[in-house]
Amino acid sequence: MDAEQITMLREVLSTTGWLEQTREFGHALRTTSRTPGGLLLVGTPAGDPWHLAAHLDDESRLGDAPGLAPTLVRWKPPADAPGHLRIGLERLEAARRGETLFVVAEEDAPAPLLERVDDARRTGATVLALEGGDRELRGLAHEALTVPPGEALLSFDGAQHLVSAAAGEEPGRGPRGLRHRLARLLDAVSGPVVD
Repeated sequence: MDAEQITMLREVLSTTGWLEQTREFGHALRTTSRTPGGLLLVGTPAGDPWHLAAHLDDESRLGDAPGLAPTLVRWKPPADAPGHLRIGLERLEAARRGETLFVVAEEDAPAPLLERVDDARRTGATVLALEGGDRELRGLAHEALTVPPGEALLSFDGAQHLVSAAAGEEPGRGPRGLRHRLARLLDAVSGPVVD
């Protein structure tokens, strides 16, 4: 989804309560993810949340929020993948206070993941979950957003887009438009203005 599609989705959902829920969750993600490399993003064996990782990385760069740049944790990372795509579940075992574990699970999380999430929580990591109705995962999370299966107004993928966009917002400032993003990009490319 691009910025225009996000804007249209927000308009469609404006009276449903979903915008407030995704914005609140996105802000929780932004405020708990302050340490570069400390946002651990993990999915289930059926799917790595690589698309969400890419959006959060964009929001990190565009919103000057280095803590939003995720570390994608994968179930079976290929040995020949680049370093940032070779991070396996053992990284969850090293989670500590000051880090955020963000679990994205449309289907129920398997027991090995729930055990690692519980261990990370016990060592002080903040746990956030975007889930599709998993009570156990929701019970382990400090903050959770549930998108029930068959939700007519918002798909699980749509929720990920809204959450990442909301995480990129500075709390209290609302959504940034395309012009704001282009201005930041031009400033980054051209450098500071010298008088």
